[in-house]
Amino acid sequence: MRKRFPLFWKLYPPFLLIVLIPLLAVSWYADFSMRRFFMDQTATNLEARANLLKDQMTGYLLAEDWKNINILCKRAGQCSETRITVMLSSGRVLGDSEADPNTMENHSDRPEFVKAMSGETGVFTRYSNTLREPMMYLAVPLLEGKKYIGVLRASVSVSAIDRQMEKIHRHISLGGIVVAFLATGASLLFSRRVSRPLEIIREGAEYFANGQLSHRLPVFASKETELLSRTMNDMAASLDERMQMIIRQKNEFEAVLSSMTEGVMALDLEETIISINHTAARMFSRKPSELINRSVQEAIRNPDFHRFIRLAFRDDTPREEDLFFYISGEVVLEARSSALKNARGERIGILIVLNDVTRLRRLENMRKDFAANVSHEIKTPLTAIKGFVETLKTGALNRPEEAARFLGIIEKHTNRLHAIIDDLMKLSLIEQKTNKKEILLENRPLLPILKSARQVCQPMADDKAIQIMLSCEETLSINLNPALIEQAFVNLLDNAVKYSGPGSSIEVEARQTDAEVVISFRDHGIGIAAEHLPRLFERFYRADPSRSRKLGGTGLGLAIVKHIVNAHSGRITVESSPGKGSEFVIHIPQKNFINA
Repeated sequence: MRKRFPLFWKLYPPFLLIVLIPLLAVSWYADFSMRRFFMDQTATNLEARANLLKDQMTGYLLAEDWKNINILCKRAGQCSETRITVMLSSGRVLGDSEADPNTMENHSDRPEFVKAMSGETGVFTRYSNTLREPMMYLAVPLLEGKKYIGVLRASVSVSAIDRQMEKIHRHISLGGIVVAFLATGASLLFSRRVSRPLEIIREGAEYFANGQLSHRLPVFASKETELLSRTMNDMAASLDERMQMIIRQKNEFEAVLSSMTEGVMALDLEETIISINHTAARMFSRKPSELINRSVQEAIRNPDFHRFIRLAFRDDTPREEDLFFYISGEVVLEARSSALKNARGERIGILIVLNDVTRLRRLENMRKDFAANVSHEIKTPLTAIKGFVETLKTGALNRPEEAARFLGIIEKHTNRLHAIIDDLMKLSLIEQKTNKKEILLENRPLLPILKSARQVCQPMADDKAIQIMLSCEETLSINLNPALIEQAFVNLLDNAVKYSGPGSSIEVEARQTDAEVVISFRDHGIGIAAEHLPRLFERFYRADPSRSRKLGGTGLGLAIVKHIVNAHSGRITVESSPGKGSEFVIHIPQKNFINA
């Protein structure tokens, strides 16, 4: 992947080059121009000196006065610090201010000599083998009329120029370094002034991307960055407002879903759970986080539910069905489905609404069972009464002994009908008063009520030599309805006596704990099988129907006890084992008792 550099490093080097390249060019041009100026000035000076000697040297040359030529060269060279050389047209050296002419080689091949012999002033800079240093040579022709009779050459060392140029170089370099530093600083400052606002805007954009829409960018001096920062701030404010609105709507939607008593779940086209409220999750004994984004087949293992979902996806019409789940017991959920569509009307999944109708279905079943049981319980004595009445009508009245026996049976069944109707009325009255909160509670000691209930059941207990033992503190008082509580105690004692063997005992104990008063009734009778315990308090439910009817039970006694206890905000539990007896325990909450 191509490496990307920050904007600063894209701006700073070009700015620096823009400054340094002209600086280097100016420095080079200044050096070149000054050197050229010095060289031109030197050449001009040499030409002036040569012209001063030109006529005099021409005269000596015409007179062939070689001696004076050499003397004049040395004298002029000493005075002007210039090397003066005079040569014949053949290139022979006649005089030189620095060397012996007789030892010097022919100069006809020297470029300045050649240039002068062509009628021009020859100027050349080259290394001198004689003096062993770079020299500037200027040669002018010596004429006799139009005839070239010789060449006068003036030369000076350019080392002085080089030394002078070195000084100038140092000054230019020092100035260039100072300017370069200033240019570097200016480029750095300018680059930062350009790149820093963009970096701040980039950092602000990262804040916005991370959801920190309350962050604001500063307003910069330049028009472009000012407009950009203002635009981004306006965009962030608009996004923040929209996000807050979306979050508010989402929270409101989640609050509505959470507060719904119905369970709601949404599935996408892949049958993945995309949304589920707490009520629906609780129905499956799970948390929403454990179900969201999981396949419904994986999250909720129920073949009937999966079949319902497949049918809901297949049909566009709403569906409704009762589904059975086994989650710590049987649960009945009423499921209703409808298509889930987006704003364009395209189907994107299904919406399922769940209602826990377990209690409702149980009540419906209880209602059906109650109607059937009432019909059965009433039909049996009515059938017997009708049969014996018909028997009496067909002639049994004329037989006193048989008539008396039949009338006794009719009386027995009539009493049973009366007992059933009486218990039904009691139960109905308790339910009505409980629903209307018309049951009046008053603070009463518990022990006298227990004694009164024992007194009611004592004759039947004495017939079977059963001892009823009470254990209760005299100071223990409860807010209660005396008549109803006594009825509950009587029903429990009556059952205990009926299903206990002769000579056994029944223990009744009332005790106070930190949170409640507990009243237990324990017998040592035949006991109850475990499968009957969950339904024991239902109306007309009997663990042993034939034995119960034989003992004169209506099947409503324990249902009445449960409703009385519920009316006192309490609860009743039972523990029993076949052949070992049973224990019924009433729990009355703390608010209902006062310790005197």
